[in-house]
Amino acid sequence: MSPAFSKCYDPTGIRYGMPTYPWRFAPSGLATRRQLRSRGLRPGGQPIAAQVMRRCRGRKSGVQVAYLYRVDQAKPVRPMTAAKRAALAKAMTARRTCPQCRTDTGYCIPTSLGLCVPCAYPEQQRAA
Repeated sequence: MSPAFSKCYDPTGIRYGMPTYPWRFAPSGLATRRQLRSRGLRPGGQPIAAQVMRRCRGRKSGVQVAYLYRVDQAKPVRPMTAAKRAALAKAMTARRTCPQCRTDTGYCIPTSLGLCVPCAYPEQQRAA
């Protein structure tokens, strides 16, 4: 058993306080939030059942952790309501509208510019 594998393998939860498994070695019946969402489920207020760990050099702690939830206790995703759909459409329209020229650009305006591309670089638009 490799040192990385043994560091992440703690099914009893003695070392980390909850059952811990190496990446891709979690038992069946447990899933991450994304895996639940792809099945049309959500955790639904249940506590974290376990976690999976893997080494990650880009993080300060040196490990990446994903929490696992029990699939049998997961609840179905709530359906989108008309009010929520309208609020999301309004928010997306605001992200596409240039504050200077007030036009809908058809794309989300980059936060680094704060304006649509023609307003941010007018001299390049005249040359073209």
